[in-house]
Amino acid sequence: MIVNIDPVAFYLPIPFIGSWPIYWYGISWLIAILAINYSAKLYANSNDEINKKVIDDFIFYGVLGAILGGRIGYMFFYGVEALIRDPAAIFRIWEGGLSFHGGLIGVLVSFFLFSSSRKISFFKLADHMAIFLPLGLGSVRIGNFLGGELLGRPTDVSWGIIYSVDSLGLTRHPSQLYQAFSEGLVMFIILFLVAKKNPPKMFLSGLFLFLYGFFRTITENFRTPDAHIGFDFFDTLTRGQLLSFPMIIFGIVLIYLSLKKRNEAVS
Repeated sequence: MIVNIDPVAFYLPIPFIGSWPIYWYGISWLIAILAINYSAKLYANSNDEINKKVIDDFIFYGVLGAILGGRIGYMFFYGVEALIRDPAAIFRIWEGGLSFHGGLIGVLVSFFLFSSSRKISFFKLADHMAIFLPLGLGSVRIGNFLGGELLGRPTDVSWGIIYSVDSLGLTRHPSQLYQAFSEGLVMFIILFLVAKKNPPKMFLSGLFLFLYGFFRTITENFRTPDAHIGFDFFDTLTRGQLLSFPMIIFGIVLIYLSLKKRNEAVS
């Protein structure tokens, strides 16, 4: 199957300037923000510490943290040599390059700053938002697919795809869709169902970290490593897998501490 999708969804006419391209990737980010904001407010208790107004106020800081952290993280994790050659490259976000792991760090910083300024629980905010973040992750991965970004590895499976933007013309795994399904839909369902069991504080945050790290490690086996980096660790692991391992460890630690505190409180 040959996929020929224009990364530009449409052109927006702007007086005196001309047509401004609107990319599928940008649209996927907008859908991600709206989906997270809407769903997080839908399941927020108006009488709780984390209510609809708090979520509305937080979204701006969360998005800012994700974009800034994503860009800084990308330059340090994937483009440090380019950053050394041209430090100003870190500001040219329109050239592409956002890292999930950097974005996560940025969101965690925004969690900390926002919760501290509002005098609310860091983990209560993080646990609530963790349930709905996968909706955004899935949307952005679909944006990667429509934009012909982050191509999969060559394959001979019957559902393989030939991307029109691929200069090699190889049949590849639609790895972006694998990640949209696992990091988006599956993660959301698991977290949503677990949340209904009223788990102790920190549990959902830990489960989010563990699940993302686990799914990212698996799906990276179907995704082509960045051309300018290749494989790490004796040519066996991708950079994304290396960055995901600490998430799995921290996730397990948070889950353990969460259950330990609950058991101590019960005893």
